[in-house]
Amino acid sequence: MKKRSLALLVLLTVFIGLAGYQGAQAQSDVWNAADKIVADITLPTFPDQTFTITDFGADSGDALPAIQNAIIKANYEGGGKVIIPKGTWLVKGPIHLKSNVNLHISDGAELVFSANPADYLPQVLTRWEGTEAYNLSPLIYAYQVHNVAITGSGILNGNAENGFATWRDKQSEAQNRLRKMGAEGTPVHKRVFGLNDYLRPSFIQFFSSSSILVEGITIKNSPMWVNHFIYSTQITLRNVTVKSYRLNNDGVVLDSSTKALIEGNSFSTGDDSIVIKSGRDQDGWRVAKTSEDIVIRNNYMEGHNALAVGSEMSGGVQYIYMENNELGKVASAIYFKSNLDRGGFIRNVYVKDTKVEAADILLRFHTNYHSHRGGNFPAEYEHFVIENVEAKKARVGIEILGIPEMPAKNITVINLNIADADKPQNIAHVEGLEFKNVSINGKLIKFPPN
Repeated sequence: MKKRSLALLVLLTVFIGLAGYQGAQAQSDVWNAADKIVADITLPTFPDQTFTITDFGADSGDALPAIQNAIIKANYEGGGKVIIPKGTWLVKGPIHLKSNVNLHISDGAELVFSANPADYLPQVLTRWEGTEAYNLSPLIYAYQVHNVAITGSGILNGNAENGFATWRDKQSEAQNRLRKMGAEGTPVHKRVFGLNDYLRPSFIQFFSSSSILVEGITIKNSPMWVNHFIYSTQITLRNVTVKSYRLNNDGVVLDSSTKALIEGNSFSTGDDSIVIKSGRDQDGWRVAKTSEDIVIRNNYMEGHNALAVGSEMSGGVQYIYMENNELGKVASAIYFKSNLDRGGFIRNVYVKDTKVEAADILLRFHTNYHSHRGGNFPAEYEHFVIENVEAKKARVGIEILGIPEMPAKNITVINLNIADADKPQNIAHVEGLEFKNVSINGKLIKFPPN
């Protein structure tokens, strides 16, 4: 009998050891996949030729004609670096980038964009809060370009406080009209919005573009979303500083885009620091482009929400890797949001090695963001691994709120520690939730509530 018990004990020990090894191997495979995404991203390269805007007659009172002519010349001659030299340069309208051009903002240079909304006509094709439309041009716009960059250590100033800042309070009628057009399938060429509609443009927008680098610059005072990538791929945004504090001043928006590295940046924003989206409701389903294969690492975030997915995510979001990020005081630190009309899915999201100073809600899964119109298309949430998260303070530690018809599924939280939380957890309608070494207020939480 003793021999049989000993044999069973040995088998159990081997099984536990094998399970632990397989778990560690699976996690290693996950982060190897992240490294492969980064290795596969192609950075742009440019011929060794420069085009300085002063050689094109740049005037500090309006440098736009010289900037645009330099871009056209660089593109025509096979590419190169368009240099904005030291000084303050007013830009009376949008800069439209072209392939094989590196727009370089030199140290000590500042581009200050016009505060007059009329300067951003005529309209261009864009995606506004997840619905395609023709609207005022983003301040820097790139449509179907390849091998393109914005670099340097200078400043881009959107000057929104003197122009677009008042538009948000006036946008509701046009916002609702556009959403209705998207829901009803109005042809995109008939969705045209202008000065009396008050839909703010993004600051920097790449639309259907590839091999993109944004590096080193400081961006402030944005009208709306700061760095907006739509239907784009092979994206690198690194060592960028964003200081823009109004609502909807999201630092980076990856919108139905793939193969992206967001690395080494500093965000102080009035909305999400980094957010991943893929379209809104029926218009997102029509386009049907996911956001996937995205690596977010070594960034600093403060202000509003930090690492976010949604709420416009109807095309689906998957294979997202967030590691080694540091958060100051934020609203929601790690935040997944949709509502019951979105459809789509958020799945295969991996987060590790995150430090948080303070958060209103540390880890948040929100399935009914800003309510809904009918509630017939809840989003799928499935397969999340959150590990090695430390926070000093949170009002709510972990909030996961699925619905009975569509529970959140397969969420694993490993090595999470919150020193001080007013409410440790708020959890409902979850299948496959597992806590491993989760400590809140100095107490180990072994079993999440049903």
